[in-house]
Amino acid sequence: MAVSVNLSKGLDKAFENMSLDEILAAPPSALAGLTERHDGILAEMGIKTIKDLGSNKYFALAGVLVALSGKTG
Repeated sequence: MAVSVNLSKGLDKAFENMSLDEILAAPPSALAGLTERHDGILAEMGIKTIKDLGSNKYFALAGVLVALSGKTG
């Protein structure tokens, strides 16, 4: 099954038409709102690509916690 996702608001213009593999290999600054300065800060934590950022256990845990917020009771 083919899946289509519009990422234009989440990526810098230069990365909008790249493949998923290319986006995952891109630096975090490819994400809208992040800059090369952020790349340097994240690199100090071993995060050099969007894939690294998304698979980092701390960022992943934070994402799960946010997704769960408001759903507990």
